Amino acid sequence: MEAILTPPKQTMPAKTSYRFGSIDLLRGLVMIIMALDHTRDFFHETAFTQDPLNLETTTPALFFTRWITHFCAPVFVFLAGSSAWFQGLRKTKKDLSLFLIKRGIWLIIVEAAIMSLIFTFDIEYKAITLATIWAIGISMVILGLAILLPFPLTLAIGILIVFGHNALDFYEKNLQTSPGFFYDLMHRVSFYPLDNANPQDHTLVILYPFLSWTGLMLLGYCFGKLFTSYDGTQRKKILLWTGFVVIAIFIIVRALNIYGNPEKWEEQDSFFYTFLSFIDTHKYPPSLLYMCMTIGPGIIFLAMVNNTDNRLSRLIKVYGRVPFFYYVLHFFVIHLVSTIIFFLKGNSLAAGIHNELLLPNFVIPGEGFSLGVTYLFWIGIVAALYPVCKWYDRYKSNHREKWWLSYL
Repeated sequence: MEAILTPPKQTMPAKTSYRFGSIDLLRGLVMIIMALDHTRDFFHETAFTQDPLNLETTTPALFFTRWITHFCAPVFVFLAGSSAWFQGLRKTKKDLSLFLIKRGIWLIIVEAAIMSLIFTFDIEYKAITLATIWAIGISMVILGLAILLPFPLTLAIGILIVFGHNALDFYEKNLQTSPGFFYDLMHRVSFYPLDNANPQDHTLVILYPFLSWTGLMLLGYCFGKLFTSYDGTQRKKILLWTGFVVIAIFIIVRALNIYGNPEKWEEQDSFFYTFLSFIDTHKYPPSLLYMCMTIGPGIIFLAMVNNTDNRLSRLIKVYGRVPFFYYVLHFFVIHLVSTIIFFLKGNSLAAGIHNELLLPNFVIPGEGFSLGVTYLFWIGIVAALYPVCKWYDRYKSNHREKWWLSYL
C-alpha cells in the first residue's frame, strides 16, 4: 500500500498512449473464456436442468467448464477500473469523471434495452435482467464520483467494500422479509414485478447486485496507479508479490471457513471433491473469497506475460481491445445460432416462446448437446467473430476522432 500512496523513485516515461499489451491479452483471454459459459447456457443438455457446481450431480469436466469462467466477470470489472486510471493519464479529473458517469449510464441503458432482449429474444420484455453490463455501468457511475475524492480515500473505500461486504451475510441469513429494493439492488439477487396488476407480465431481475462489483472496480482503478508507477523487472516483482498475497488471503480465509463466503466448504467423500467444495465460491454477489480466487491469478498473469508477443497473443489481444463490442455481439450470435438449431430440429414457434424467468426463448431444457459438442460450438463461434472484431479494432484505431466510439 505504501508504494501506491507515495511517489515511487522509479517512474515511467511520459507518453501519450497508455495501452498495455498484457492488459489486452488478459482481457481478451477472459472474453474468450466467457463465451464458453454462455455457449454452455444455450447448447449444453443440462444447462437449465442441473447446476454444474452441484457436487452431488456434476462431473469434474462440467464443474471446471463452469468454474473456469468465474475468472471472467471479476477480471473484466477489475480491468475496467484500471482502464479508467489509464484514461485519467490523458484527461483531467473532471473530464474523466464526467465520461465515466455518462458511459456508466449508457451501459445501464444497454443492459436493460439491448442485453435483456438479446438474452431472451422476447420483444415484450417480460424479464429485464440487471447482469454484467449493469454492474459495470453503475460501478462506473460511482467510480466517476469516487475519483473526485483524494486517492487514499478512494482506495480505502474500495478495500472496505471488498473486505467488509460479507459482513452483510450475517444480517441476511436471518431475514424473514425483503430488506427493500435498494438493499437488494446493492447486495441480494432478487425479483421485482414491474406491473403490480399483472406481476407475471414484467419482472426486474437483479442478478448482479452492485456493491461488491463497485468495490472491485475501485480497487482496479487504484491498481492502475500501481501498474503505471513501475516498469520492467520492478513492476513484475511487485505484481507477482501482489498476486501471491491475494491468493494467500483466499487460501487462509477460506480454510478458516468463518468469513468471506456465504457458504462454507464441506468435507466430501474424496479429497478431490473436497477440493472442489473448497474452490466453489459465491458469485451472486461476488464474495471476498470469489474475488481473491480470481483476481490473484489474474495479477500474476499480468506479471508473467508483460512482453509476450507472438501470433497467438496477437490474436487474443484483438478480442481484448474491443470487449464491449465483442460482448454484445457474441451473446447475440450464440442465441441466434441456438434459435436456428431449435427450428432445424422441427420445433414450432409456439414451443419456443414461454414465460419462464431466466429461460431464453427458443431453448428447451434437456434438448441440448453433450459437453464435447458444446465445446465445438464455442470454438466455432469465437473463431467466427474474430474477423468482425479485427475489423472493428482497426476501425476504432483509424477513427479516433469519432467521440462515440469511446462508448462502444
